Amino acid sequence: MEPVTLTTERLVLRPFRPSDAPAVHAACQDPDILRWTTVPAPYVRAHAEDFVRWTCPEGWRNDSTYNFALVTQSRGGKDREDGAGELIGAMGLVRLARLRGPERQAELGYWTVRKHRRRGYTGEAARAVAEWAFTALGVERLEWCTEAGNEASRAVAIAVGFRMEGTDRARIVREGTRRDAWRGALLPSDWGLPSTTPYLPAPAANPV
Repeated sequence: MEPVTLTTERLVLRPFRPSDAPAVHAACQDPDILRWTTVPAPYVRAHAEDFVRWTCPEGWRNDSTYNFALVTQSRGGKDREDGAGELIGAMGLVRLARLRGPERQAELGYWTVRKHRRRGYTGEAARAVAEWAFTALGVERLEWCTEAGNEASRAVAIAVGFRMEGTDRARIVREGTRRDAWRGALLPSDWGLPSTTPYLPAPAANPV
């Protein structure tokens, strides 16, 4: 797929560029990003260079991962055109192999630069990516998953509209140990959007 650029009221969501490597490297020194995401630890400059120069472009080329750099817009709107604003974070659609089959599923992942948290940026970007996924890609189930305990990521997902569906036991392997994961999902119908495949919800369970 050819990389795309999305815009919101305050952000430009564009493909990563080689010039983003210093900002990505700096962001990923944050202990919270190292703790809750899958980035390598310790995170060295070579990891950032590989991410922006190879991993992200290759993901778009082979339709395995669609990663966006979230950058600010200038007041004059120049950054809306050139995407040269300050890096706010990263967001991507992953596990896209399931998008090509009848499941029509993808998973949303993200991290936010520490100083830009609690300003609503990540939720704003997530809504734009989710809408694009539903309307342009035909996603019929967008999942969110994180290691149990990641309250900040969970708060963003809930604010966007994801419905928490439970805890998957031993889903994530981290540092040689299996850990539980929280999982949620967002459907097009949650936003009043259509799906190609009809959805038949299960009937409500009777009280025991």
